[in-house]
This record gives sequence, C-alpha cells and structure tokens, in this order.
Amino acid sequence: MRRDYYRWYSHRVQRDMELLVFGHAGAKVMVFPTRDGNFHEYEDLNIVHCLAEKIAAGHLQLWCLDNVATETFYCSACHPSERIRRHIQYEEYVLNEVMPLMQRQNPHSCTIVHGCSLGAFQAVNLALRHPQHFQKLVAFSGRYDLTLNVDAFHDLLGGYYDENVYFHTPSHFLRNLNCQQRLAQLSHMDIVMAVGNEDPFLQNNLQLSEMLHSKGVRNQLHLWDGRAHSAGYWRRMAPMYL
Repeated sequence: MRRDYYRWYSHRVQRDMELLVFGHAGAKVMVFPTRDGNFHEYEDLNIVHCLAEKIAAGHLQLWCLDNVATETFYCSACHPSERIRRHIQYEEYVLNEVMPLMQRQNPHSCTIVHGCSLGAFQAVNLALRHPQHFQKLVAFSGRYDLTLNVDAFHDLLGGYYDENVYFHTPSHFLRNLNCQQRLAQLSHMDIVMAVGNEDPFLQNNLQLSEMLHSKGVRNQLHLWDGRAHSAGYWRRMAPMYL
C-alpha cells in the first residue's frame, strides 16, 4: 500500500501541519481525527488496515489530517471567541491548502469527508457549510452541537455565543437554511451517520438526521448497540460505510 507523508508551514494556522496519504487512486477520503488524535491516528487505530483491501485496489485514497483541537474547542486557557476563531483558521487551512493538494494529486471526481467523534463534527460541519466540494459524508459517533450540556459533557464554548458559533453549529444553522442552491447540493450528497443507541448524543444525531430529511436531504442514520464510541466499533463501521 502506498503511504505518503506531507508537512508544510501553514500561514493560515501559523504553524507546521502534517498529513498522511494512504493509497494511489480512487475516491479521496478526507479524514478528520478525534479530539486526542492526529494525522497518524487512523493508522495507529488499525482503521487503515481494515480498509487496506479497498485502498490497495484503488477504490479509496485516505487523506488523514492533522489536529488543532487543543487550540480550538479544548483550549481551556483561551477565551471562547478565540476558540471559534482558531477553528475557522483551521477550516481555511483545510479548504485552501489541503483540498487543492488533494485535487492536484488525485483528480478523481469523488471526494468523501469523514471523521469519528470530534472528527465527525468537523466532517459534518464542513460538508454542510461547503457541500459543493463533497459527494459523500460519513460520520461516526458525532456531536453536532458543541454548545450542549449532556451528562458529563459540557458546552465547549462555556455559554459564549456569537455569529461564528451559530454558523459552525450544524444543528443550529441547518434549521434556518433555506438557500435552494445549498440544499440542492446537499440533496446530491450521500450522507451516512452512525451512532450508538446509548451514546449521550444520540438525540443530537436523531435531531440532525430529521432536520436534514425535513429539508429534503436524504440521509442514513445507523444505530449500533451500546455506546459504540471506540476504535473497535469504528474499525467495523469503516469498511461498511466508506
């Protein structure tokens, strides 16, 4: 299996950023890491191994991204306005640096955006905000409203709310999305989500799925037994849904 490593200084996030690419051809899969993960997380968790057959056959090419979670939503020392601003810088890096590289290296017409846990939030947020770039969205064990307080999970913005938070909270901005062009782009996207039936954010997943349906956007929400929020589950989900 082909494995390529990239590293460059990003002026958008003001530091070096790294990524790993697995495969030589096929649909490009942009992979966002979890809260504590990084660009080699998918390899470390053996999810790449679970997809090895599809990768070797040239059906999929994984683009595993670096992480800035400790500088964004999980930076307790930062004011919430700075957390969301840093997140926006990361989005700009992905859109304007990673995606052009992906297109130059692999002109395949299908681009998939994918992630688990916080990576699922990143994937869903990016796909719903910029649907023109993606043909498929695959999200596992996601939380799509970071302002929620559920069980031991707290509002990651500490009660702070502004326009940036609104436009980067899928279950908030989607409710009022009436742009027919954006909705038409979303309706052509293959949207697949999976979550455990005991996951604390099950209701948030159900709400987002229903909201998409109400906008005429078809999507699949697969419920797994238990909490289903771990690498063991994601290793089983990935070959099924990617």
